[in-house]
Amino acid sequence: VHLVESGGGLVQPGGSLKLSCLASGFTLSNYNMRWYRQAPGKERERVADITSGGGSTNYADSVKGRFTISRDNAKKTVYLQMNSLKLEDTALYYCVAIGSSYRGQGTQVTVSS
Repeated sequence: VHLVESGGGLVQPGGSLKLSCLASGFTLSNYNMRWYRQAPGKERERVADITSGGGSTNYADSVKGRFTISRDNAKKTVYLQMNSLKLEDTALYYCVAIGSSYRGQGTQVTVSS
């Protein structure tokens, strides 16, 4: 079982990034999925959830209106589109299959001028 995140990087405030989470070894479409983030010295923060079929999403107040979670079960991938990035969005972002032990290693997002 693998979840592999990609798409992170260094971006200026106000910029955009799109993260991807590629699943293998299990049936992605059976699971609701979640993006978390964790900054150094801070607690893990739930960023966004999406139901197994993609019909419902939920966001942390801190990212609402700026981030969009989506999925393509045929491509076994979950996405996180991040717009209007702020300095405080800097963190390690990782995806999990809700209700399972499946999680990725994460991809680093750094917002800096």
